[in-house]
Amino acid sequence: MTRLGDLERAVMDVLWDRAAAPRAGAESAAGVTVREVAEALSDRELAYTTVMTVLDRLAGKGMVEREREGRAWSYRPAATREAHIARLMLDALDLAGSRDAALVRFARSVSGNEAEVLRAALTDEAAERQG
Repeated sequence: MTRLGDLERAVMDVLWDRAAAPRAGAESAAGVTVREVAEALSDRELAYTTVMTVLDRLAGKGMVEREREGRAWSYRPAATREAHIARLMLDALDLAGSRDAALVRFARSVSGNEAEVLRAALTDEAAERQG
């Protein structure tokens, strides 16, 4: 899984936020143009070509999907933010000498509420595998 630089992460945050909030009347989120991403990141004062280059590189890394809409490209995240974070966590586990030890250490470090979320997810997963 690709780790993202600061600017790539900012661009992906725009795409993920837009994907999480589909436009009125749309079944799914529409893609986002370079101009829309640049406008969303206007506080960074980025050149249009900089945003275009970042999106092109993200497409090359498989992080975004793009399609033509008239003369412009429209971009969407290839995976959800949660799926990306989960993949990063799994990649981090791959770096551990012992995945089991790393998982135990992680489980002991989460809050009570987070532990309940994990417990419920594991229970659901076990039920799906049995049934």
